[in-house]
Amino acid sequence: MRLYSYFRSSASYRVRIALNLKGISYEHAGIHLLRNGGEQLSEAYRHINPEGLVPALVDDSADSEVILSQSLAIIEYLEETHPEHPLLPQDAASRAAVRAFALSIACEIHPVNNLRILKYLSQTLGASDEQKNAWYKHWCESGLQVLEQRLQQRPVQTPFCFGEQPGLAECVLIPQIFNAQRFQCDLSATPLLMAVYERCMALPAFQQAQPSAQPDAE
Repeated sequence: MRLYSYFRSSASYRVRIALNLKGISYEHAGIHLLRNGGEQLSEAYRHINPEGLVPALVDDSADSEVILSQSLAIIEYLEETHPEHPLLPQDAASRAAVRAFALSIACEIHPVNNLRILKYLSQTLGASDEQKNAWYKHWCESGLQVLEQRLQQRPVQTPFCFGEQPGLAECVLIPQIFNAQRFQCDLSATPLLMAVYERCMALPAFQQAQPSAQPDAE
């Protein structure tokens, strides 16, 4: 199994956490999003992932090679093909709640703040660094505060987002918190999220997945 990844990509970070939580070994293939105009845009990589995005997962352990893109689709594939150490609860309602939490980040917070958007704001629309950072902080802080409310409304308070062990929710949350800290967002209004973050970062699966631990880290 081979993961095309960039050390600072939060979408790649999600998949690294999932692989580690499931104990799946994989080969790292670095794709630098800034070098040479972006290695993700090269013809060689677009042959693997026409979207020109990371991550991409290549699984050659099956009868025929499987090539996947989109982090949540990759994680769901890992969940279905490697059911040990499950990342989702067993009952349908709980699974839906976890997916909704994860999608709130992957579909609401991340898309308006990823590298392509930030580059467009500064390079095409002429936004200053101050304006770009204000944009990032607004959408990240407001989005995380909604997730904080979701945790507050849980019928039972648990150490992790939806149980006694980390799962899909944490795979998506922890990279977003990492980025929020990198952009100096105000996280004082999200104590439950930050408590989950601290618990996760004490675990080897999360420590080994963090950007600074990757072979291509700068």
